[in-house]
Amino acid sequence: MSTSSSIEKGFSTLSEYMGEGGIGLGDELVVLFEHIQYACKRIASLVASPFNSSLSKQSSFAGGDSGSGRDAPKPLDIVSNEIILSSLKNSGKVAVMASEEDDAPIWINDDGPFVVVTDPLDGSRNIDASIPTGTIFGIYRRIVELDHLPREEKATLNSLQSGAKLVAAGYVLYSSATILCTSFGSGTHAFTLDHSTGDFILTHQDIKIPPRGQIYSVNDARYFDWPGGLRQYIDTVRQGKGRYPKKYSARYICSLVADFHRTLLYGGVAMNPRDHLRLVYEANPLSFLVEQAGGRGSDGKSRILSMQPVKLHQRLPLFLGSLEDMEELESYGDVQQKVNPGYEV
Repeated sequence: MSTSSSIEKGFSTLSEYMGEGGIGLGDELVVLFEHIQYACKRIASLVASPFNSSLSKQSSFAGGDSGSGRDAPKPLDIVSNEIILSSLKNSGKVAVMASEEDDAPIWINDDGPFVVVTDPLDGSRNIDASIPTGTIFGIYRRIVELDHLPREEKATLNSLQSGAKLVAAGYVLYSSATILCTSFGSGTHAFTLDHSTGDFILTHQDIKIPPRGQIYSVNDARYFDWPGGLRQYIDTVRQGKGRYPKKYSARYICSLVADFHRTLLYGGVAMNPRDHLRLVYEANPLSFLVEQAGGRGSDGKSRILSMQPVKLHQRLPLFLGSLEDMEELESYGDVQQKVNPGYEV
């Protein structure tokens, strides 16, 4: 939807949409979102800064679990993490933040009604090549029945909620435009940052992912490591011999937010068939968004939002996309890659 038609409906900025959009958001969630969007504007500025390349080469930052080798925390990840944490603290509305960059969740405020899970800067290793990056987040309500538990225990349990309990989720794409895409449980909507005013403007209202696309997004350099079902599916659709009688094209950026954003708009499937992406920080928020747009999020067998996380940094295969494409993909059965020879994790 164009900006002008959005304004005609009374929704011009993200703040106005939340306050006047008739979607029934409480004041506390509106306040929290104002602080999240502010944090993401700061990250957008950081990512676009001519000085970030020197920051990205520093090696003196310490991070959390978050991986080794290519997935080890980068300085920009850590700075982005600190920006988000600061904004959540300032909101006064968050009890706990769980981040991909931290070993354990951080308890912030005993009275905060919300829990925030986040990947502060997905794809940061691509920044030196000016490839798109993103922030992913999910919001839950604090489980008040856990308030009597020790702080560390209740912080962890609050962060391990099923994706079906999400109150809201979103991502911010840092690319040629800065786009905040979010859902409060009543459709998926995207807002584009107007740098002249500093406002996120509603540009894509009530996104509906096409029921079928013509694009698959995966690192098919790993084709020979895939299980037979996934190889057969890819071979079939790219030859135009699947349920949709047109040849599929491959589009792969290796930036989860960017690949997902394109898939949300154009349809098809974005996937990582390895046990690689995090259920809490990436799979749940993005599955919430794609379902709200009429698509499906799956590990290749089961619905993501129905899964109960057991570990904060739990990894799994992730498939996101158009409903008909996802149903066809899952019909091949064996699509999860369980071996990873010759590659760094």
